[in-house]
Amino acid sequence: MSRFLRFLSISLGIVVLDQIVKLVVKFNMDLGEEIRVLGSWFKIYFIENKGAAFGVTLDNLAGGLDPITAKLFLTLFSVAAVSFIAWYLFKSSKETTGLPIFLAMILGGAVGNIIDRVFYGYWFEPMNSYEGGLLYGRVVDMFYVDMGILSIPEWVPLLGGIHYPMWPVFNVADSAISIGIVAIFIFHRRFFPEPPKKSEPQTPETKPETSVDNPTASMQTEASSS
Repeated sequence: MSRFLRFLSISLGIVVLDQIVKLVVKFNMDLGEEIRVLGSWFKIYFIENKGAAFGVTLDNLAGGLDPITAKLFLTLFSVAAVSFIAWYLFKSSKETTGLPIFLAMILGGAVGNIIDRVFYGYWFEPMNSYEGGLLYGRVVDMFYVDMGILSIPEWVPLLGGIHYPMWPVFNVADSAISIGIVAIFIFHRRFFPEPPKKSEPQTPETKPETSVDNPTASMQTEASSS
């Protein structure tokens, strides 16, 4: 349990840092406002994301789904996913590899974004630019690496016609999730080694009985050869 709490503290640290940055941006910037940090390449750009990664929403993927219902499904799915990650982190906390650290990063990032989805629509309802409520909040994003716009042709199923930055606007939570997932992908052979294959028992080769053990068989063999 002590190891689990140690890794959980990593998750908590990510949540706290993520929420501090989001609140500073939300209370000090207007929606769509940008602050250039490294010229036009890296900016602080305040947006609120109503969907999941890359701004994709369930109503985009399932055309007949009501946007409000899709938002609720996304929030509930996120809560269920976080519960699973927390359980898996607890089960893996005794591992001596880096797996629990990266799971803790993913957990912290996921919780950070869930706080936005669950509570921001309710806590900041008077100042939000959208109709929110409990479980209907939007995720605050602010870091933008300007690498141009990705335009998906209209003929592409489901996602056709979407214009989105090549590097999506992200936050501290997204960074923690991405680092954790990429690290697990790179080192997955170390974290999830294949069990050694059991070697099949070798059957001893049958040898012909010698003349000492079976003189009759030896005499028959010599007679047949002559």
